[in-house]
Amino acid sequence: MRKLLVYLKDYKKESVIAPLFKMLEAFFDLLVPLVVASIINRGIKNGDKSYIYQMCGVLILLAVVGLVCAICAQYFAAKAAVGFAAKLRHALFTHIQSLSFTELDTQGTSALMNRMTSDVNQLQNGVNMALRLLLRSPFIVFGAMIMAFTVNVQAAFTFVVVIPILFVIVFGIILATLPLYRKVQDRLDQVLRRTRENLSGVRVIRAFHREDEETQSFQADNEVLRKEQIFVGKISALMNPLTYVVINLGVIALLWNGGVKVSVGGMEQGDVVALLDYMSQILVELVKLANTIVLLTRAMASGRRVAGVLEVESSMQFPDQPVQVPRVDDGEEMIGFSHVDLTYAGAGDKSLEDLNLSIKKGQTVGIIGGTGSGKTSLVHLIARFYDATGGEVRIAGRDVKTYSKQQLCDLVGIVMQKAVLFQGTIRENLLWGKKDATEEELWKALSTAQAKEIVEGKADGLEEMVEQGGRNLSGGQRQRLAIARTLVGQHPILILDDSSSALDYATDASLRMAVAQLDPKPTVLIVSQRAASILYADLIIVMDDGKIVGQGTHEQLLDTCPVYREIYDSQFDHRGQAKGGA
Repeated sequence: MRKLLVYLKDYKKESVIAPLFKMLEAFFDLLVPLVVASIINRGIKNGDKSYIYQMCGVLILLAVVGLVCAICAQYFAAKAAVGFAAKLRHALFTHIQSLSFTELDTQGTSALMNRMTSDVNQLQNGVNMALRLLLRSPFIVFGAMIMAFTVNVQAAFTFVVVIPILFVIVFGIILATLPLYRKVQDRLDQVLRRTRENLSGVRVIRAFHREDEETQSFQADNEVLRKEQIFVGKISALMNPLTYVVINLGVIALLWNGGVKVSVGGMEQGDVVALLDYMSQILVELVKLANTIVLLTRAMASGRRVAGVLEVESSMQFPDQPVQVPRVDDGEEMIGFSHVDLTYAGAGDKSLEDLNLSIKKGQTVGIIGGTGSGKTSLVHLIARFYDATGGEVRIAGRDVKTYSKQQLCDLVGIVMQKAVLFQGTIRENLLWGKKDATEEELWKALSTAQAKEIVEGKADGLEEMVEQGGRNLSGGQRQRLAIARTLVGQHPILILDDSSSALDYATDASLRMAVAQLDPKPTVLIVSQRAASILYADLIIVMDDGKIVGQGTHEQLLDTCPVYREIYDSQFDHRGQAKGGA
């Protein structure tokens, strides 16, 4: 938690001014009972109306000044807390963006989203409450006791007895409930996780008609959460009755002693009222302090989770300065693998093992294999989404680890398996590929990706709005626009990672033909489970269980690679026609 306070350094002034104004407000609050006592003891007792009016004016003045102090304290505390949360959220987002796929896989998307939203909000509330009440409440409690001694020393000893008992009750309940609140928070995380899974997978749930089962599972988790919240709520609910019992006993003691002293002339009636006011102030502030401590405890727990993410260091480091990209002529190696292994974090076995591969500039390479054979893992090493755990991956004769992040982004354009579009216009999505792309470049990329008619069919053309995740587009439209976005960048290496799975065979063939006619011609890697997509590739790589089991052209592999032959026969009949009427 202490490490996170660095994000408050730009708000030092606000962090000092807010508590100071709260202390001033508390000071004026402590003066009110004395003024009331003076009104009773002097004004009402002597029938001095002018004095009563003067003192009422003082009360109004104290109220106005206190209100101004409270508003100022709230303003500066809110400014510091919101600014702290904004800087922390920005730093957290920037740090997450710097993590490699390995750390993102380990941390989990839902956990990182909770850290960015719920935990940062808890920290914001904690900072706000700490600046406002962490000093004010103890100041009022002990200030009221001191002021009571200025009113009447003997009667004030009631405060010496009551305050420690109240502290024991309040902090005892806090210590008992804090671990229970943490348990409730963990249970709430489980409910939220199940809710997120059900909402994101609602179509799958309905497709398998599992609504009743998922509803029952959610109700079971929610019932456990409800019972735990009720249990801890019952313990917390003891605070008010117990504190009020102690306070009322203190009030009875004050009235008893005060009544006796007033009757014998040892105390004024206004002094008794002042002591009762101080007792009430102590009760209110102790409850506030208890709630503040509970909130701060939750904020500290959130702070530990956020700090845990910030302490995660990326396993992948990039050079600060770009290097010279070697010139590669036609026919020379553009991509190379030398005895490459890959083991994912937490995995026992290797996902890729002893890969040796050389891809020439301008070649079209098809990568095929069964599910889980390592096709996507292979191309992710080229873009350096993961680092090889053994061997070397080269681009243009240099190890990929020697290139800066920007250079790799310029060299390698990749279209992922899942087409992701962002909320905004089609133009804004395409400009992700190249910020300063011209109108001509955008339309050329759309034409190559077979997406030109999609945009032309929209009323606003390139300015047509795309909803979050591309919900207002079909799967094939999303894939073609995602391909166009990558083509805008005109990368020397183009990777299509099963990115045409939602396209029909004719559109897929047109896409591949258009990509082959690009000038300058990129080195193209097509990852696919459809043999038809890679039949005419210059080189076909066959993957099986993380190993390359065949390399060559379509005709060569039919004769030499049983795995490829099996895949081909499962998709084509003996006449070379695609099965299923495609």
